[in-house]
Order: sequence, then structure tokens, then C-alpha cells
Amino acid sequence: MASVNKVFLLGNLTRDPELRYTPSGAGVASFGLAVNRRYKVGNENKEEVCFVDITVWGKQGENCVEYLSKGSQVMIEGRLQFRSWETDDGQKRNKLDVVASNVQFLGKPGGGGGRGMDSFEEEEGMGVKDDIPF
Repeated sequence: MASVNKVFLLGNLTRDPELRYTPSGAGVASFGLAVNRRYKVGNENKEEVCFVDITVWGKQGENCVEYLSKGSQVMIEGRLQFRSWETDDGQKRNKLDVVASNVQFLGKPGGGGGRGMDSFEEEEGMGVKDDIPF
């Protein structure tokens, strides 16, 4: 039976990335990501937010710590990872997070260098795609 574990997320950092190193010297960065979903129920606009913990290994993780901060918009490509453990007092804990294989820096809220999906959607409506010769 075939299976696929692939995730694409576009959102904003909920906290500054933190960098740690494994005993072997490999860098690993972690940060939170907020992904908004807007939808309509009748005439009422609704919004829900999904908070996801992201882990990024190696040089890419080090770059995240150097160039990203709380509020930065990113596109994450990665995989889901499920972890379970037992606390010191015997309670079982589970966690589902994303291990990023690719992080694209899209800019900061209110400008600052990247293009978010909103600008692509607006331009599609203005006929920018019609200018492409193929």
C-alpha cells in the first residue's frame, strides 16, 4: 500500500526561531507557525487559526534563526512527525509537528520584501497571467 507524508503550509511565525545543537553538532531550529483559514457561514465571515510547531535542521535552520522573527511570513514544505513520550510523573504525552525540508522566506507583515499569496491572487484577477506567452 502506498503512502505519502507531505505538508505545505503558508503562515506567520508566532515566535522568534530558537536554535539548539545536537551533541554531534547538528543545528536544529524550532518555531511556531500560525496558519489562518477564512470561510463564510451564510453571510458571516469566520476565521480559524491552526498553530503548528515547525522543526528545521542544519544550515537551513540556522538561516531561519538569522533572518526570521515573530510575524515573518514563510512557506513550509515538509512532513508530519508524531512523537510520544512519558513525563517524569508517568503521564503519556503525544505531539504532532512538522519537520521542514524547505522554508521559503516571504517577508514580514505590512511589507518588507516578500510576496504573500494575497498579492498573487490580486494580480491573477488583473490579467497578469494573460501576459505570459505560453
